[in-house]
Amino acid sequence: MSMKSLNFSMFKSVLGILLMLMSTIGIAQEVSAPFVLVLGIAQDGGYPHIGCQRVCCELSRQKKGGAFVTSLALIDPAQKKWWLFEATPNIAEQLEMVQAHTNHSLNYLPEGIFLSHAHIGHYSGLMFLGKEALGSKDIPIYVMPRMKKFLSDNGPWSQLVSLKNIQLYFREPGNKIFLSPTLSVTPFLVPHRDEYSETVGFKIETSIKKYLFIPDIDKWEKWNKDLRVEIGLVDVAFLDGSFYSGDELPNRDIKTIPHPLVTETIRLLEDPKQKNKVYFIHFNHTNPLLWNQESQKEFQESGFQISIQGAVY
Repeated sequence: MSMKSLNFSMFKSVLGILLMLMSTIGIAQEVSAPFVLVLGIAQDGGYPHIGCQRVCCELSRQKKGGAFVTSLALIDPAQKKWWLFEATPNIAEQLEMVQAHTNHSLNYLPEGIFLSHAHIGHYSGLMFLGKEALGSKDIPIYVMPRMKKFLSDNGPWSQLVSLKNIQLYFREPGNKIFLSPTLSVTPFLVPHRDEYSETVGFKIETSIKKYLFIPDIDKWEKWNKDLRVEIGLVDVAFLDGSFYSGDELPNRDIKTIPHPLVTETIRLLEDPKQKNKVYFIHFNHTNPLLWNQESQKEFQESGFQISIQGAVY
């Protein structure tokens, strides 16, 4: 073999090794990057819904499928830490979801739990942290002032505090909470039916992505912020998609449950760049985007997205 051929052969070998190393490093970076895992997409009552005998829920029962109540996990594989957003009635299954997705490489319980407000689908899972179930120790719970008072002053939640199953960390809305040098969460007030606590959404910031999470809100025009501006500041927006239209609950006054209809949000967000960022979540069992495949397909062709349980964003 000539020296020229030998040098070319060596060059190819070295190049191959370099490309392999670069690929490996790239994969490692991708795996180690923080991400959001969707743990549930249904409204507080879950899916199928208690007492519902309509086609929407019967289809789910026949297929033995369904969806958990809305929740997110923020996972940082590099730090081997994670945080939970909302303590739902499905918290046991959702903790297992995190373990399964991460191959049991993380602690079973999160570093902390962020609660948006005091409606049953968003905080009642805390009961499983008590002495009758898990008997956890000092799990950090991030809450707003009224939510802190509600949990501290009312049983059975106050027992979780007194027995130190949970530890309440309250923040004023708008104050950024740093979880690490590259991770932060900012709660902000949104208008909603605040019978027992204020209601907040969350801005989640990682080293590579920014997320908006607003599972519950009244009409967008009641908010003191412009949704279009807020979406422009993030990469992914999980928005309240409780009801697609006002025809879903013929026996109830839709004005008493004033979520923004999906159709209203669509009309508000005309910019194609914004559409691609929006992932609707928190679906009521009547919402066809939760259970009707034809509606799902047609909707996604419009440029908007439907949050998928178990998906990574």
